[in-house]
Amino acid sequence: MSAANRPRIGVLALQGDVAEHLRHLETVGAEAVTVRRRPELDTVDGLVLPGGESTAMSRLLDVYDMYQPVSERISGGMPVYGSCAGMILLASVVLDTRPDATWFSAIDMTVRRNAFGRQVDSFEADLVVDALGPDPFRTVFIRAPWVETVGPDVEVLAGVRASDGEDHVVAVRQGNALATSFHPEVTDDVRVHRYFLDMVRAATS
Repeated sequence: MSAANRPRIGVLALQGDVAEHLRHLETVGAEAVTVRRRPELDTVDGLVLPGGESTAMSRLLDVYDMYQPVSERISGGMPVYGSCAGMILLASVVLDTRPDATWFSAIDMTVRRNAFGRQVDSFEADLVVDALGPDPFRTVFIRAPWVETVGPDVEVLAGVRASDGEDHVVAVRQGNALATSFHPEVTDDVRVHRYFLDMVRAATS
């Protein structure tokens, strides 16, 4: 593992927004590396599960024999952050997914895939994310999930009003697991990645 002042954070590089997460992590002071195999996973202090296609990522985790190693690290307390598809992979229950899909059950929440609609229904919104301070955060939702229910130990960090007129949870944390429906990696705001870096530093200090 790396020094506590500059933790090594991996981005699962099987599919999705890998380069964007790497760039943000480097910007906030992490040593950012790609993770495809177990030896790479064994060197990191924290892991990002990027946005992409959750069922494809689930399948590739099996193809690369990475599901069990990642699951063991998460269960062992390694900090993990999932954006969009990554949020789905961290859920305990996933709705509207393929019957052969797998996920890590790191956060006690029920998530619905593609809840906000198709690609053409993508949108942006300025949200106050409690953990990031009072200044609004520009959030980008692309075929995004939302959280339908959370358990008692889950901290809700943000919600958004959807086209159905209801408010839906879009950012949560439980212990060392963080998840957002939106894609902070496609904006210039690095506060989510800085927050996750602080989680990793706290876990490795």
